[in-house]
Amino acid sequence: MSAKLKAPDVAKQSEEAIRTEISELVARARKAQQAIENYTQQQADELVTAIGWQVYKNREDLARMAVDEGRFGNYRDKIAKFENRVMGTLFDMSGIRTCSVVEEDPARGLVKIAKPVGVIAALIPTTGPDATPPVKALGALKARNAIILSPHPRTKVTTKAVVDVMRAGCVQVGAPADLIQMIEQPSLAKTGELLRQADLVVATGGAAMVKAAYSSGTPAYGVGVGNSVHVVDETGDIDDAAQMIAKAKTFDYATSCLADNAVVVHASTYDSLRNRLAAAGAHICTPQEKAQLQKAMWPNGEHIPTPEVIAKSAATIAALAGFSIADDRSFLVVEEDGVGEEHPFSGEKLSVVLALYRYEGGISNAIDLVNRITSYQGQGHTCGIHSRSDANVAAMAERTKTARVIVNQSLNEGAGSPRNGLPYTLSLSCGTWGGNVTTENVNVRHFFNLTWVSRPIAPRSITPEAIFGAHIQKYGR
Repeated sequence: MSAKLKAPDVAKQSEEAIRTEISELVARARKAQQAIENYTQQQADELVTAIGWQVYKNREDLARMAVDEGRFGNYRDKIAKFENRVMGTLFDMSGIRTCSVVEEDPARGLVKIAKPVGVIAALIPTTGPDATPPVKALGALKARNAIILSPHPRTKVTTKAVVDVMRAGCVQVGAPADLIQMIEQPSLAKTGELLRQADLVVATGGAAMVKAAYSSGTPAYGVGVGNSVHVVDETGDIDDAAQMIAKAKTFDYATSCLADNAVVVHASTYDSLRNRLAAAGAHICTPQEKAQLQKAMWPNGEHIPTPEVIAKSAATIAALAGFSIADDRSFLVVEEDGVGEEHPFSGEKLSVVLALYRYEGGISNAIDLVNRITSYQGQGHTCGIHSRSDANVAAMAERTKTARVIVNQSLNEGAGSPRNGLPYTLSLSCGTWGGNVTTENVNVRHFFNLTWVSRPIAPRSITPEAIFGAHIQKYGR
């Protein structure tokens, strides 16, 4: 009987220990945040520049650690990811005010003052222990917050190394190191407690992680399932399209949720694009190889692929499926015509495997196929189009249920690029379609509160005639 009584006590002690550990992290974060909550814009900018520099100059060691520990992606591209994401985020934020008065509108008598949200909890996916922490931390600290990271247990050592170099950046400019912390021995219970105690949550990762963030009772920004779809219509530049698709699909072995998962090609250009993809490094799978690949990627019939293929090389995936490919092949293409659970290649593959679809007729048929694919997985995320037709681009933008429509670019540029105006981020929200509160690229603008100061202005004329006059004239009283 005594043994039966001990179990609840042990469980209670464990919960108390977790609560105490997270409370201590949050207390240190709050103390550190209070030290910078009155920073000027210049001080905030110097702080994030110092943090970014520490990450940038250590990018090679951090990239190597990420590959060695997580076994996802490749070393060369992870270095490039650090360079692009860190410098791009700093460049993107450079003209954004996050301290004191950030906007004045004399005509409406309004002044907006930015204030920190406090302590931000950031969930880090196992495929992004490298660049995800600095992108989140730079936005958080530019807005004078503190941040606590909850890494995936599989890649916690890499995240810890990134946190350590960022903390060194804080110290370099005289700011508290505890502005950036992490749960060093992560668990689901600790993450849940952090979500409850923080002031804001930024969740990047799988559906379960995002659901936990939204269920925590704390305000949260989440992301939806990936599965980006790329349309190449009859007017598109086939050479450029093939290069952009191959680039996005192979970068860091497709760790990005933006990497093309399906390409929908007009029948008149289908064969040409398939040939261009082969020239760009694709291995076009035979029907037999496609069947072997499906069995290897979804051995238990689940809707997500086995971890053995996630962010691995094409040769590794092919070998797992039981066939070989040439040494110069960098991604695998399967030709597909179905959508849904019985056609798993229509979903997010998290790998260098691309599904190729053919459509006939006008752009409406392509849009219908895009919406079918994203309704299965990826609703609200991203689609792209290679086209010279403004009408086709407009139709895609109007009729797809996606937050981003990327035109004549690599889909990876949806997370920000030197050649577009999208905010740099690694948290791509999907709106209500994907169960998120916004469709925006989550960035520094989401990390501060605004106080609106309102002064009186000359009264505006709001009369029944002005409001209802046109209605009455058309429909009568």
